[in-house]
Amino acid sequence: MNKLSILFLALLMPISYLYANNGSRDFYQIKVYHLKSSEQEKTVDDFLKTAYLPALHRAGITNVGVFKPLQNTDTKGTENSEKLIYVFIPFNSYTHFTKTENALEKDLKFRNEGKSYLDALHTDAPYERIESILLNAFEGSPKFNTPKLSAPKKDRVYELRSYEGPTEKRYKNKVEMFNKGGEIGLFKRLNFNAVFYAEVVSGSRMPNLMYLTTFENKADRDEHWKTFGKDEYWLKLKSMPEYQNNVSKNDTRFLTPTDYSDI
Repeated sequence: MNKLSILFLALLMPISYLYANNGSRDFYQIKVYHLKSSEQEKTVDDFLKTAYLPALHRAGITNVGVFKPLQNTDTKGTENSEKLIYVFIPFNSYTHFTKTENALEKDLKFRNEGKSYLDALHTDAPYERIESILLNAFEGSPKFNTPKLSAPKKDRVYELRSYEGPTEKRYKNKVEMFNKGGEIGLFKRLNFNAVFYAEVVSGSRMPNLMYLTTFENKADRDEHWKTFGKDEYWLKLKSMPEYQNNVSKNDTRFLTPTDYSDI
């Protein structure tokens, strides 16, 4: 994202989203690389592992998540020929986000180690497109958490969910359900090992909130949700009149961390 894009983004988003928190709540970016071949996947993997993550570490961001779909299917189970790589980057504020972009531009080691990717020819592009989602952490979960898991990374299942709202007002109602209604507390009590809960402030799907929970494996994930579905507080919460009709679409992605992911 160049300086012009960042300026344009600042003009589009409400000032309250960008500066009101003053570092009290994290600001996240999820980059999704859309790839068409194994060659592109290898190129992006190499770039992220040897150049991008080390550069972010030098810029003070020590916990960067890199994930791939657990299965190459969409949410309906249909085979998907497109390959995806998700990169989760936690910043302590929007200002930190913009300063990091500037730091990468000036990082000569990054430019050198990422040269084959950064200077790729237009006839041999390393990806089809990059999707960028910017998020503001929930008030009820202002800072991200590293998952407390013991299973090898290859066995872990991370669940990225997004809840779209039918209107801005109903979407805000779902956010309130997490913050004031106690849904975050319920996930915490049942040990869902959430990395973050956040509002999407810029992305292709809005209004929208997203969160990422983590599990030792698929069986562990299924058992957690089974317990969640029968929980007495959840049954009470979801039936409250004030929290009805606040989600129009729930998109669920099962991911697994790469071997070089920090989280």
